[in-house]
Parts: sequence; structure tokens; C-alpha cells
Amino acid sequence: MSGNEMVVSGGGGASLTAIEIKAQVQRIQEVMKAVMQKDVHYGIIPGCKKPSLYKPGSEKLLSTFNIAIEPVVTDLSTYDEAKFRVEVRATNYISGVYLGSGVGECSSNEEKYKWRKSVCDEEFDETPEDRKREKWAVDYKTKKSYKIKQVRMNVSDVANTVLKMAKKRAQIDATLTVTAASDIFTQDLEDLPPEMQDASDVKASTSTPIKPPQRKSETTPAPAASPNGDTISEPQRKRFYAIYKNARLEDDHVKDYLLREYGIEHSSDIKRSDYEAICNWVEGKPTKTQKHTEENATREADKREPGMEG
Repeated sequence: MSGNEMVVSGGGGASLTAIEIKAQVQRIQEVMKAVMQKDVHYGIIPGCKKPSLYKPGSEKLLSTFNIAIEPVVTDLSTYDEAKFRVEVRATNYISGVYLGSGVGECSSNEEKYKWRKSVCDEEFDETPEDRKREKWAVDYKTKKSYKIKQVRMNVSDVANTVLKMAKKRAQIDATLTVTAASDIFTQDLEDLPPEMQDASDVKASTSTPIKPPQRKSETTPAPAASPNGDTISEPQRKRFYAIYKNARLEDDHVKDYLLREYGIEHSSDIKRSDYEAICNWVEGKPTKTQKHTEENATREADKREPGMEG
């Protein structure tokens, strides 16, 4: 048996020894330190004490332990809802031994898949009453509340996304179950609404520990300026995360926007000069560029108006 092969009991075999269990945990920790990258394979979600395992991280663990997965999809959709339940069955792809399963479910009736911001007031006005709404939101900078006009998403537009999300949830569940990694990682909570997070955990995770007093000679010199000093700070990154989660935006949607508009793949790479504009985009507010375009259009219209009257 290779060093990376998953050790299991069953089928008449002996139970795992304490040494084998310890070795398996150490192997996961080694992979996490040597191969996995924070915010790519795992991340610290505000409100959680343990790192959350992302889909790329689960794939690394499955590969490490020679685990093959087979998704079994149950379609629970109706005419007005895309809903899927997925069971991911894990086997050792060398021996074929069944190791365990994970389950996941997703529905287009989840808040972030059900509603989107209307593209204009005309679209909102012409949408049937039962397929539009006005939702309250809060400006994190001014702390003032405001309303967002939203309309229902087309079920067909999100059906594939919903299916992929159900499969991802099941895959991560299977990975944590089969590798017994739940003491190291928690389930991927990227889609957990901020209001459901424990406020006490958020406070504990973001508070700065108090350092004991030091003598002047014992204090360490100030670190040199970072070459990436123009990027946002960790508190700003956490604020950005909270804003786009409160706006019910999908992680892939935000990543696509950052890559398309700013050429970056991670929120930690956002430049300070772009930060407010990106936050405005998340909250559905016009950016400076959009405001400038609208002002120019208004001025052009004003210029044309006298001639049109003639």
C-alpha cells in the first residue's frame, strides 16, 4: 500500500490503529502547509474559528489519498424552481473499496439565485408584481439604509449554477467525511449569509490580541514597507466580503467581475484606489465612471435641446 493510499476499515479488515489515524491527520496538515494556498484552496470565513475547505482544496485532498468520486444527481425541479440533490460516492480508485458518501443540495429559490438587481427603472416597472420587490440594504460607510429594486431571476439562467453548487457541496462533504478532516476544516461556508454568523465569533476572530508590555530595547523595529502597500488591508478585505455577501452575490460572479474589470483574481489584490468603486458596484451604486458618463449624457442632451425645440 502506498503512503498516500486512504486507510480504511471494513470488509472484514481490522480497525485503524491510533498511529494510522495520527499519520492520516499529519498527512492532511502537510498537504495544507506545502501545497494549499489560503483563499484558493481554503480560507478563513468571518465568524468561523476553523478554516473552510474550498472545492480546489477538496480536489487536492481527494488526489492525495487516491479517492475517486461519483456524483449521483436527483432532480427535484419544478416549473418555477431548479432544485438538485447530489450524493457524491467516494471509492479508492486503486482497490475500488467504497469509502463513504457526501450529500449536498441547492435550489434556485435560495436568495442569491432567486433575485437580481433590475437593470433600470423601466424593467422594474414593467415586471409583474409577484416577480419584483424592493429590498432594504445598508451602506457600510455611511450606515444609512436604502432600497434596492430587484426582479426574479430566470430559472433557466441559473439551473446549471445551482446543479454545480449542489455537486460542490456534496463533494466537500464527502471529502471531510472520508478523510476525517472535519477537525481541521469546516464545510465550505462561502454562501453563508452574514446575519447567520455568530457575532461573538466575528468579534473574537477580528480582535487584536493584547501584547504584554516590553522594554524599549526588546521592541522589534518597524517592518519595511511592503511592495504591495497599495493593496487593501485585511480589515478592508473582510468588509468587502461582508458587503458582497449581504448583497447576495455569488463568489464566482464577484471573481469574474474582478478579473474582467481589474485583471485580478483575489480580493486581497484589490488596490486601495479601486476599493470604493468596487464596493459601489457590489451595492448597486453608480461608480465614478458611470456618474461621469451620465453627467456627459445629460450635458449633451441639454446642448441638443434648444435646436430640437426649433
